[in-house]
Amino acid sequence: MKSVAALLLVGMLIVWTELPAGTAWSCPPVRITCAMHNPPNSCYTDRHCPRPKKCCMTFCGRRCISRPPVNPI
Repeated sequence: MKSVAALLLVGMLIVWTELPAGTAWSCPPVRITCAMHNPPNSCYTDRHCPRPKKCCMTFCGRRCISRPPVNPI
């Protein structure tokens, strides 16, 4: 019985470490593209941004952006 509980605990820890960290919102879609061949990036992952912001592709390179406003229905 103890071995089953230990295996369950180890399995839960593995699943917990695989969960993504950060916010639940995703980056907005990019509808316009930049004319530059290789635009500069100010970030590469969410870890390069301050806590509430996220590293997203913008119309001209990757930038740290805030959560987009929620559209009321």
